[in-house]
Amino acid sequence: MDIGILLLGVAVLIGAVVVSATGGDRKIARLDRRLARVEQKLDAIAANLGVDLPEPELATVKALLAEGKKIQAVRAYREATGADLKEAADAVERLGG
Repeated sequence: MDIGILLLGVAVLIGAVVVSATGGDRKIARLDRRLARVEQKLDAIAANLGVDLPEPELATVKALLAEGKKIQAVRAYREATGADLKEAADAVERLGG
């Protein structure tokens, strides 16, 4: 009988974790959509005002990649763009790292 109650408790706990994780994913997806809309609006405003934002200079990043210094390239990308670690690592990977 005690094992049955223990298993029921574990099942309820697992269910609660799954439900809370799913809710968090939905919140993140909703925030991603909102951020995308804000970025679209900012792009439209900048275009309307004639503001052209230059792309960040990535020559240093590319040079470090050519030398095989991937970690330093990620660090340089983060400094040039303000990206977080994952974004920078993904971008450096796309650049040929």
